[in-house]
Amino acid sequence: MSNVVNLNKVRKKKSRAADKSRADANAVLHGRSKTDKALDKARRDKAAKDHASHKRDDA
Repeated sequence: MSNVVNLNKVRKKKSRAADKSRADANAVLHGRSKTDKALDKARRDKAAKDHASHKRDDA
């Protein structure tokens, strides 16, 4: 005879595993320290300022 399987438990276990993998992926993408975020913002601001300083004045 085969084993009896509770389909609700299997479905919930599969759902929890999918949720955990999605949460781990989000933690990698968004889980950065405050100093890393500030450094990226400073780099973006400097790049925008440098780009704006090279624009021509045709007016």
